[in-house]
Amino acid sequence: MKTFLMKILLLGSGGREHALAWKICKSSQLEKLYVAPGNAGTSEIAENIAIDINDFEAIGNFCVQNKINVLVVGPEQPLVNGIHDYFESNSHLKSVTVIGPKKEGAILEGSKGFAKSFMKKYKIPTAKSKSFNNTQLKEAIAFLEEKQGPYVLKADGLAAGKGVVIESDLSKAKKAVKNLLAGQFGKSSETIVIEDFLEGVEVSVFVITDGVNYKILPEAKDYKRIGEGDNGLNTGGMGAVSPVPFANREFIDKVENQIIIPTIKGLKKEGIDYSGFIFFGLILVKGDPYVIEYNCRLGDPETEVVMPRLKSDILELFDGIATNTLSERDVEIDLRSVSSVMIVSGGYPETYEKNKAVTIGELNGRTEVFHAGTMIKNNKIVTNGGRVIAITSYGKNIETSLKVCYSNIKNVNFENMQFRKDIGKDLITKKK
Repeated sequence: MKTFLMKILLLGSGGREHALAWKICKSSQLEKLYVAPGNAGTSEIAENIAIDINDFEAIGNFCVQNKINVLVVGPEQPLVNGIHDYFESNSHLKSVTVIGPKKEGAILEGSKGFAKSFMKKYKIPTAKSKSFNNTQLKEAIAFLEEKQGPYVLKADGLAAGKGVVIESDLSKAKKAVKNLLAGQFGKSSETIVIEDFLEGVEVSVFVITDGVNYKILPEAKDYKRIGEGDNGLNTGGMGAVSPVPFANREFIDKVENQIIIPTIKGLKKEGIDYSGFIFFGLILVKGDPYVIEYNCRLGDPETEVVMPRLKSDILELFDGIATNTLSERDVEIDLRSVSSVMIVSGGYPETYEKNKAVTIGELNGRTEVFHAGTMIKNNKIVTNGGRVIAITSYGKNIETSLKVCYSNIKNVNFENMQFRKDIGKDLITKKK
């Protein structure tokens, strides 16, 4: 198969983007990698570019001037806002392959109501639900009163991972409904989804697709709560592990046949031309997978364990999308376990300080450092976000990968840093 060197522009500035950049840099097909805006970690392996990820005109101009072959969209916002459509509708940008769906495909993540209707139509297993807009407060409250708790409430639109509320108490659930519909998340919660609570264990499964063919990537389990034992406030993610012991061949076969195939066929039937990643947020309930949510991009911090386990050249997969040859490409998976622990700023996920000097000492074992919220200031690495650095380590199993991971955290230092000490421990117990 003939190959050519590619110039890549990767949008984003988090741990997901650093992990993607790290993987892209391992490709024999890479000529040059730019990251916009990037972080202190990406600046060590690529060229950071100061462009706003939602400034489509500036991104387009940069792609033309620098002869970019592939635009990889890390976060969801530009996809939901239609960056792929912008490139498609401008003749001078049509030669750029965009990894990420058009607006009509990104609505799978951009509207939970749409996603629920789509799943119902194509018989994809998910919790029963009903949507209400901000003129239907009374109806929403009446619907709650008919149900048994816990009560699951979701803002319909994007809410930076904070738009889900689970309440056991009916009066608290009613108050949450009022707050959401009153504009807690602006336009994102003008419509809400109320759905049944599913009891089970969560897992994330990822595919890359050209809209017809797909390749399944390594699965992962992430840990959202700030506190040990999954307590405290929700965060963007405090760590992740891969593989997930219960996601065996039988489970993945169920996911493929009951969820992945109907999703891709459903998108095609709807006339939605989808290319890029699909993130299936799943829950295992009594041996069967149910969809909690779709995302139209890779997850964070899951990417920090998924990319290290992907042995295949990721640019070959991108080229497969560009040339409609994805079905001919192979996905090879590293059989080792990979664990990642996120080190976050003191105070996160609430108010936290920035500009704290970060030092990273010598690491042991097979370990990667993925920067999430960092920047270079006066030639030094400083904190620039709530989630700062992900320490990612390999091992023959989850237990050994975690041991290496935690042994390296002491080599990272910044003022008031914090991290969870129990990432993956639930899986070790269950495995035994």
